[in-house]
Amino acid sequence: MKKILLILVMMMMTLTCVYAEDTFESIFEKGEVLAVEEVESDNSYITKIQYVDVKILSGEYKDEVVQIENGLSDSYVTDIEVEVGQRVLLQIDKYSDGSKIAYITSHERDRHIIFLLLVFIAALLIVGKLHGIKTIFTLGVTVFFIFFVELPLLVRGHNAIWVTVVVAMFITVITVTVISGLTKKTLAAIIGTTFGVVLSGGIAIVVSNQAHLTGMAMEEAIMLLTLLGDKIDFRQLLFAAILLGTLGAVMDVAMSIASSIDELHNVNPNLSARELFSSGMRVGRDIMGTMANTLILAYAGSSLALMLLFTAASDNLSRLVNLDVVATEIIRSLSGSIGLVATIPLTALVSVFLIKDKRFRQS
Repeated sequence: MKKILLILVMMMMTLTCVYAEDTFESIFEKGEVLAVEEVESDNSYITKIQYVDVKILSGEYKDEVVQIENGLSDSYVTDIEVEVGQRVLLQIDKYSDGSKIAYITSHERDRHIIFLLLVFIAALLIVGKLHGIKTIFTLGVTVFFIFFVELPLLVRGHNAIWVTVVVAMFITVITVTVISGLTKKTLAAIIGTTFGVVLSGGIAIVVSNQAHLTGMAMEEAIMLLTLLGDKIDFRQLLFAAILLGTLGAVMDVAMSIASSIDELHNVNPNLSARELFSSGMRVGRDIMGTMANTLILAYAGSSLALMLLFTAASDNLSRLVNLDVVATEIIRSLSGSIGLVATIPLTALVSVFLIKDKRFRQS
């Protein structure tokens, strides 16, 4: 119910901006709470009001102090209760007559995120050294392609599936090449990863069409529909999410198998193609269990609140499985796992072929 209320509020805000004929402009700045005075409210919805003095820390109004009325409703989800010394994010509405009104929209969290990111980078550099630098670079490439290539193309209305396939291929090629160089195992890992990801997406498309999934089970779908209208095909967006969600695990499996077979061949070049393939499959079977669990647990973790909701409701299992939102998560996790499993024999086969074929003797 709270999520529905939040969506309705967002829609009302959007409609207000559309029909206000540009009478005001909203900007977002950071602020620090200087003083707080709390009073009880007799309103049926607002139980307490905080009168807050906030010093603006950024933008054109930097160092100005604004007074904000911050209503609280005893809701853990919607309330933003503040204390002196805390930093917050402000929405400042600038009106055409020169006046302005400020609101507290959230606590400031980016400093904590930046700190955690720096710890992560430090850990990569300390443990991985040169490989840590490569890892940071490849992560940067992934972030760049997703945020500066894929998302802008999707907003413009391009086909989400094809955009994601191309982006996934670029990420795979650059990541694997940077980590392992231009070698036979790199080529095998790229081929195996591409096959596994495309297979996962293909299975998801076929099964989702047969199961009549709408793609509207995502919480953000209604807000996207309001903002972008028919520029977004939500079924394509669902398949694109499956492709991206599968990419990391499939790439890991393909690279592990290709590296294992390449290392075995380097240690004992006399091993036959059959022996190398069998060894690669044994390695793949060991990886398969943990990586399939990785995918399932990742999807389960992202849907934990949803599953808990249905469990608490003690609803009929058959009815739950047939709900759009539940069926979407099941098909998403199973199609990804099938693609991951199928990656194992193909990568092993390609690796052995590249190693044993005379045309590919050189790395």
